[in-house]
Amino acid sequence: MSDLAIELHWQRAEPVLQAGRYSNAHTVQYNRAYDMQVDAAPDWGGDPEHTNPEQALASALSSCHMMTFLALSAKAGWPVASYHDYAVAHLGKNARGQMSVTRIDLNPVVRFDTGFAVDAETLAEMQDRAHRYCFIANTLSESVEINIL
Repeated sequence: MSDLAIELHWQRAEPVLQAGRYSNAHTVQYNRAYDMQVDAAPDWGGDPEHTNPEQALASALSSCHMMTFLALSAKAGWPVASYHDYAVAHLGKNARGQMSVTRIDLNPVVRFDTGFAVDAETLAEMQDRAHRYCFIANTLSESVEINIL
């Protein structure tokens, strides 16, 4: 299978690396073309204008889930017109007492072409299939919740 890579670069800005006195801000580069400014989550002293690893994890899951849903919908002949998600990564302590992303909630809203509809149960089944086939979801533990809106 494929190896998919990013490049990460961090440079100390302070004279000395001391606990609690340095910046976590860094750059992640995708495809040697697109740079994203990344920092710690704001609760951990990061710049709220930058993304953070927890958001990136929620983004990766949401994107993967959507692409899997669209592939399954195309095979089923569903004319999906738009897809919107509001993904939330929840931070807390895991069963071992370590800080963790304890759950990621996906809140997808799917719209179809005029004249096409599926009932809530069928839509939920398709969302469940998308979750089961999503590469990123299969990488994570059972900490994903999909709320059909």
